[in-house]
Amino acid sequence: MGLSICYQIVTEKHGGELLVQSEPNQGTQFIIKLPIRQTTPTSSSHSS
Repeated sequence: MGLSICYQIVTEKHGGELLVQSEPNQGTQFIIKLPIRQTTPTSSSHSS
């Protein structure tokens, strides 16, 4: 995938961040940060 598509998926679809850190003669790091969301059970998943 292209970097722009990855950026869109991470930021728009998942509400995360895509960061880049680059140092000459050292290399480049791509950092992906995604939020952790706790899912709450729906009423249909509760047993009575």
